[in-house]
Amino acid sequence: MDTVEISGPTEPQKKNRIQVSNTKKPLFFYVNLAKRYMQQHNEVELSALGMAITTVVTIAEILKNNGLATQKKVLTSTVGMKDETKGRLIHKAKIEIVLGKSEKFDSLMTAAAAATAPEAAAEDKK
Repeated sequence: MDTVEISGPTEPQKKNRIQVSNTKKPLFFYVNLAKRYMQQHNEVELSALGMAITTVVTIAEILKNNGLATQKKVLTSTVGMKDETKGRLIHKAKIEIVLGKSEKFDSLMTAAAAATAPEAAAEDKK
């Protein structure tokens, strides 16, 4: 079994990478952030450790099932981390999913923006 070290401060953070946690933000925060990253960079890399892996898979499936993304690459590995309470090395599962814009991405995003524009205008009049 290979052990991969977590990237330290020497490795630059990718501009299109989202590191997902299942405790910090709600699911659709990450879905909407991934859409924004795909608009800016044409692809997004979703990454998670341990229990957050299911959240990353769910985000990827939502984007694919809505016709917004295509799956480019899936990487799995094991990461060695220091357990803060016991001070020993533990291994955690890691997943990285790279999604690219689908052919319909731009038209679907334009349609979604047009659908929300009348609602926003109605709210402003209240």
